[in-house]
Amino acid sequence: MPPPADIVKVAIEWPGAFPKLMEIDQKKPLSAIIKEVCEGWSLGNNENFALQIADATNFYITEKNRNDIKNGSILRLTTSPYQTAVQLHERIQSSSMDAKLEALKDLANASRDITFAQEFINLDGISLLTQMVESGTERYQKLQKIMKPCFGDLLSFTLTAFVELMDHGIVSWDTFSVAFIKKIASYVNKSAMDTAVLQRSLAILESMVLNSQDLYHKVAQEITIGQLIPHLQGTDQDIQTYTIAVINALFLKAPEEKRQFDEHIGDILNCPLTEMAHILAQKQLRSIILSNVIRSTTAINDEMAHQLYVLQVLTFNLLEDRMMTKMDPQDQAQRDIIFELRRIAFDAECEPNNSGSIEKRKSMYTRDYKKLGFINHVNPAVDFTQIPPGMLALDNMLYFARHHQDAYVRIVLENSSREDKHECPFGRSSIELTKMLCEILKVGELPSENCHDFHPMFFTHDRSFAEFFCICIQLLNKTWKEMRATSEDFNKVMQVVREQIMRALTLKPNSLDQFKSRLQNLSYTEILKIRQSERMNQEDFQSRPILELREKIQPEIMELIKQQRLNRLCEGTCFRKISSRRRQDKFWYCRLSPNHKVLHYGDLEESPQGEVPHDSLQDKLPVADIKAVITGKDCPHMKEKGALKQNKEVLELAFSVLYESDEYLNFIAPDKHEYCVWTDGLNALLGKEMTSDYTKSDMDTLLSMEMKLRLLDLENIQIPEAPPPIPKEPSNYDFVYDCN
Repeated sequence: MPPPADIVKVAIEWPGAFPKLMEIDQKKPLSAIIKEVCEGWSLGNNENFALQIADATNFYITEKNRNDIKNGSILRLTTSPYQTAVQLHERIQSSSMDAKLEALKDLANASRDITFAQEFINLDGISLLTQMVESGTERYQKLQKIMKPCFGDLLSFTLTAFVELMDHGIVSWDTFSVAFIKKIASYVNKSAMDTAVLQRSLAILESMVLNSQDLYHKVAQEITIGQLIPHLQGTDQDIQTYTIAVINALFLKAPEEKRQFDEHIGDILNCPLTEMAHILAQKQLRSIILSNVIRSTTAINDEMAHQLYVLQVLTFNLLEDRMMTKMDPQDQAQRDIIFELRRIAFDAECEPNNSGSIEKRKSMYTRDYKKLGFINHVNPAVDFTQIPPGMLALDNMLYFARHHQDAYVRIVLENSSREDKHECPFGRSSIELTKMLCEILKVGELPSENCHDFHPMFFTHDRSFAEFFCICIQLLNKTWKEMRATSEDFNKVMQVVREQIMRALTLKPNSLDQFKSRLQNLSYTEILKIRQSERMNQEDFQSRPILELREKIQPEIMELIKQQRLNRLCEGTCFRKISSRRRQDKFWYCRLSPNHKVLHYGDLEESPQGEVPHDSLQDKLPVADIKAVITGKDCPHMKEKGALKQNKEVLELAFSVLYESDEYLNFIAPDKHEYCVWTDGLNALLGKEMTSDYTKSDMDTLLSMEMKLRLLDLENIQIPEAPPPIPKEPSNYDFVYDCN
């Protein structure tokens, strides 16, 4: 007879004694269980003891997490969180350097546990650590020359403990003094600083900036842009990643007035980080990131790719203000930009100023604005009142006219010499193209938590969006000519251009010139071939006999997909435990047993290389106990985490397994593919339908391939819609006897 569900069999360790095998009744209070364990080893004062998970995490068992204890778990009897906190609080104040170092090392490890962290913080432990950083390190710096490794470790463990404690969100970031901020900033400003100390210092500065607008100003005033640059120019990719993370945080918090161009800013390298979103600062940083990070010989890891993606998004988001600004038709400065477009295009044709009557000049302006392709020929300013793209479209047009003048004049004059119906309207095209590019690059949207999709080519130019526009507007004009389009075909042309741009971006060109050459290979004729090939693959399988054959084959293919999903679950996947401090994420692994009856899972210290064996995963969940699979915003871990709840990307990757006693096993998939594999596989285990996009895609691909194989002998043979008619019965059957 199986044991009751509330009884868990575990091993419990105590230093200097043989481990004990025990059955824990989960209905009993945890204090009663600890008392029973202490009595077994004749230990008094059981309130001074607690149970821990005996693994690398050493997390305390509490009433909240006790249900995580599974059969076969190994626990450790140890001092209670309060007692441990008191001991460490005393030990880190020791006068002995070695004792202090060992205590800080233990504190850094223990601080990952929120139960211990709460007790240590209640003892005013955060204040003690900040005081040690503010004043205590000055005393140790005198010993730095003779004990440099010891000093680096001492400070590193102090800052690590501080970061771990703050990561729990118990203490507000607004409580820290200017002296503490200055001290942390000084570690970043020093050229020869211990790597671990520099990493922790950058992480602290990033968190300060992200969590407090007041601290943003204080931090930004302490560090200059020139002091961050050496960290980007180094070869340590982790330091580069932390540095770019600080830059991204400062971009996010930069006030609007700091995003304006000012040529009189002076020496940009000695400017405070409040000028981080300044255009000249962007130029300096972009050039260094391109040379030392993107074009480095070191392969870019996922975290660096994510930070580069965030930087790309935030840089493009600086355009949001112009994108959402309507043109004021009465603003003379804005109207002068339109006059400038006209002057550059028709400079040779323009008459001297103030020549002719007012009516004649108005007529000439109207004619020229019509040639420029504006919808409103009388007052083109009205065309720029649509948001998006607002004034950003006009900025792009002026940039194109000034920096690519020959191409601009050629496009305008070419189209003005065509018949009206075949004219590609430059003004209207530019406005719609700018709007399309903003949609493609998601200008104005916050960066996704899990995306690594940065484009190296956007780091190769100071005005990458404007240059991107210049390439695409020439592509649009070229495609218009290739399509022999008329004004009625405008939307069709825009659809083709969008497809050309998207296909070229998918190839991740390294430079804008490479992007341009990729577009050359994606002419309208090539797009037609691609579309025709895709369409033929669809149309070939629409006749009734083919559809009937598809229906017959479909269950076989679905079973094949199901087996593939289950096999992938058996291989397992490494998942992240996303926290507020993203780079310090923990990992855990989950895989299905070969007999498809148990889910094995457990925490990992780092991302594994290859599969993790079943026996190293301590926790188990019988498939028979699973009640349902929940996805998206209904998942409990999405309801708990406010920051994650707002992130659409994370919501789309979240799912939970509901099992007995209304307990949940919560997942956040590393990407959309793994999300689909796991939700499909879990639904298949429960006998439910697999409904993901990847199942549909796999079904279409495999079914199409199977159909082609089965119809191979019928190539170039027309398959009739219906079987041939059955002939009438013969008048007699004498021929049967004749044959015999």
